[in-house]
Amino acid sequence: MAAGRGAAALRRAWRERRAALLEPRYTPLVAACLCLAEGGVNLWVIRRVPYTEIDWKAYMQEVEGFANGTLDYTQLKGDTGPLVYPAGFVYIFLGLYHATGRGSDIRLAQYLFAGLYLLNLLLVFRIYCRTNKVPPYVFFFMCCASYRIHSIFVLRLFNDPVAMAILFLAINLFLEERWSWGCLLFSLAVSVKMNILLFAPGLLFLLLQRFGLLGCIPKLCICALLQVLLGLPFLLVNPVGYLTRSFDLGRQFQFKWTVNWRFLPEEVFQNRVFHAALLLAHLAGLGLFALHRWHSAWIVFILFSSNFLGVCCSRSLHYQFYVWYFHTLPYLLWCTPTTKLAHMPKVLLLGVIELCWNTYPSTVCSSLSLHICHGLILLQLWYGTAPTAVSHTPPPSKKHTAMSKKAQ
Repeated sequence: MAAGRGAAALRRAWRERRAALLEPRYTPLVAACLCLAEGGVNLWVIRRVPYTEIDWKAYMQEVEGFANGTLDYTQLKGDTGPLVYPAGFVYIFLGLYHATGRGSDIRLAQYLFAGLYLLNLLLVFRIYCRTNKVPPYVFFFMCCASYRIHSIFVLRLFNDPVAMAILFLAINLFLEERWSWGCLLFSLAVSVKMNILLFAPGLLFLLLQRFGLLGCIPKLCICALLQVLLGLPFLLVNPVGYLTRSFDLGRQFQFKWTVNWRFLPEEVFQNRVFHAALLLAHLAGLGLFALHRWHSAWIVFILFSSNFLGVCCSRSLHYQFYVWYFHTLPYLLWCTPTTKLAHMPKVLLLGVIELCWNTYPSTVCSSLSLHICHGLILLQLWYGTAPTAVSHTPPPSKKHTAMSKKAQ
């Protein structure tokens, strides 16, 4: 019976090919087809493209120290340097360490990350099905067309995709109005890598709007308590060492790896005044969007734009950081009203951004082009969204919840 309905849906979609590419209501069908295709693509990449060792060996060395009983975070290190991620990273990659024979079975690790890729894609598609804004043809560019994203997942085995998959699971829970569970998963994602904090201003805005100042305190306590519980073994031994290593907000990045600031002299790139200016620009952008563009019902818009503002103002973007916002780009480009003639420029923007991230090493032209693309996206987010005044809404009723699901 289910197979018959699926076949009927495929026949109907074939008859309405144009609508299937342009109408967001066909997103579930297109998503199912793309997920199947992506399974094959990932298997092909794993078997045909050589694995590149960058951080996996270092990850395994870092968690091996914990497995051997070292609880002083300053003593956990690998070939690439000291461990600089929070405790959630240690536990998750310790599981991978044991599953892959102390990290030696690289091929098994690649298959596990291919599974993570598909899970991440399902979570992302579920968000897009709820928002109902992006034409399905765009998802072809989000899936099979990105060499860099496949590389980050199955050829490099970075921790960034792990953090993002957990984050997308948290967003799905927010869309279901399960805010406590969502905050728990959000905090878990932060414990894998700190870049998830770029979503935090948007989440705080949503919590304040929905629950008020006192009502959001329990949600924030959930986030904080999980961080304490995960870090407790290390906090009991060397609390300062754990906090300074895992949450080092002032860490210097190497100029040779930057994707976004190659056009600057290295001395400017490393200058603390430049870093402070970027922080001020980030805070100013968040303030402007919070005051004039964030509507409390737009959960996805608020979270994705919060993260995007942080990416635009980052002190440095390394190649694996592309996954921080890659899957949000279709929404950011198509969440505003789009005329027929505007589709091609938006697809072109996606293509130029992909080209910038695939240029290795980065050049003056590629990094400038990336900033221009980011600037154009920011402009269309600002001018394509209706202004709003700051308001304090009560916790949503069932009726409001149903309406908010339509308003993503």
